[in-house]
Amino acid sequence: MANDGSKRWEQQVRDAAARVEEDLRRVVAYINDEVVPEIRANGSQALRVAAGELQKLAERMDDHRRAAARGEHSPGPPDSGAPTPEGAPAPEGTPAPKGTPAPKKDRTQT
Repeated sequence: MANDGSKRWEQQVRDAAARVEEDLRRVVAYINDEVVPEIRANGSQALRVAAGELQKLAERMDDHRRAAARGEHSPGPPDSGAPTPEGAPAPEGTPAPKGTPAPKKDRTQT
């Protein structure tokens, strides 16, 4: 009888392994057929957007350099134009908007 129980257990393990392999094949097919093309399409669009933003940055840097060459005072590096994520610190030297509380000091370090 112990041998019979062992055979049933082994068959259950084989059946489970076969189901897992089939599920894995379906997942791989889904990723290849659905996810990868979407990433490729959106990935190229993301690169186009990034290229446009880099072009704008290059133009602002050139403008800043030309202004400095003419002796015009520039307040600092050109602003990226990108919004600061909520809760993220503003770039150094940027005044906080009115009504913004002062940052809390970390009292754990003394």
